[in-house]
Amino acid sequence: VMVERDRRGRWRHVAGSRYARRITGATPCELTGPARGHRLLRTSADPAGVMVLGTLNNCAGGQTPWGTFLTAEENVDKYFGGGASLERADAALREGHRGLPTRPHGEHGWERVEPRFALAREPAEMLRFGWIVEIDPLDPRSVPRKRTALGRCKHECAATALTRDGRLAVYSGDDDRFEYLYKFVTAGRVDPARREANLDLLDSGTLYVARFDADGSGRWLALVQGQGPLTGANGFATQGDVVLRARAAADLLGATPLDRPEDVAPDAASGRVYVALTNNAARRPVSTRGSWNGRELDLGIDAANPRGPNPWGHVVEIEEEGGDCGARAFRWGLLLAAGPDAGPSPLGSPDNLALDRHDHLWIVTDGRQPGGHHNGCFVVPTRGPERGRPRQVMSAPAGAEVCGFA
Repeated sequence: VMVERDRRGRWRHVAGSRYARRITGATPCELTGPARGHRLLRTSADPAGVMVLGTLNNCAGGQTPWGTFLTAEENVDKYFGGGASLERADAALREGHRGLPTRPHGEHGWERVEPRFALAREPAEMLRFGWIVEIDPLDPRSVPRKRTALGRCKHECAATALTRDGRLAVYSGDDDRFEYLYKFVTAGRVDPARREANLDLLDSGTLYVARFDADGSGRWLALVQGQGPLTGANGFATQGDVVLRARAAADLLGATPLDRPEDVAPDAASGRVYVALTNNAARRPVSTRGSWNGRELDLGIDAANPRGPNPWGHVVEIEEEGGDCGARAFRWGLLLAAGPDAGPSPLGSPDNLALDRHDHLWIVTDGRQPGGHHNGCFVVPTRGPERGRPRQVMSAPAGAEVCGFA
């Protein structure tokens, strides 16, 4: 939809704009990058594994310097039914679905009328969702592209920042309990003078996952086939295997499981990055081995997830080494522990984030709030004596999430 502001400062919808179009669950979208054509992405309707109908459950996203926008496919499992059939599928297919719950019936019943949403009929179809999708709003004829180099998970966002040498970093949280924070850095540099030179930048680069150490240091671990444990012997014969099973690859590298990492707000000028960890009622107060989403792990607290259970969530501040969003190392700490004692306007379940030009972090919420209050919008100074103390500026209607602000 195109809107514009008139001479009197009023916003209005531009009826009949050539840029207006609908992108739906049936719009053709091209698979690009290392998983294009992967055998686990081939279906009876698309035996080549290169073209998907639609994009689903789009969550927060981001913009690129060349004027496209990125949308994140999050809880895509809601659209599929017949998950029990995957127990009879081959091992590679089951592992591809790892941690993305499958249901007897989809929330919308689509599998009753369209066979591709029935996992017993098309077990690979769900693997064709859960990606970052790039859409060009300036070219109404362009085909949305699922950029598989950025990995597959329950993406909450695709927040962008330029590195010191002119490449693009894309941060993304995997919005699930005990899942991970990712960063993708393009191999090529952004060309500010030639828009067309940037249109395939997101197909080549390095995908990283974050490890938070107890001493306040951290590392971005490269998810690269052939490096470390990401070998054919462990089921990662190609980079397509790595990005398709990004969660399993992150497990092997020893990434830090987090309390539902959602939106990310990076500041390229300073290298400071803020990460919303919404909540995690399943976090244990002491070290406890247990099974979660099909894998064994420690469900207890750690330095980056200091409360168990964690009904309120928290916000982590990262300082990239050298102030460079392309760095491999970082320092980190907590900006805000949400809950009744958070500050003048206590909040819970921080979800989407944005930074303004005055070192303020804006937070909108989705979930349980102290005192039973509604979700809302809050402003938090990141510097000075009021650092980490939120003040509320807006309240949502009862039962509503606040999301997607800019």
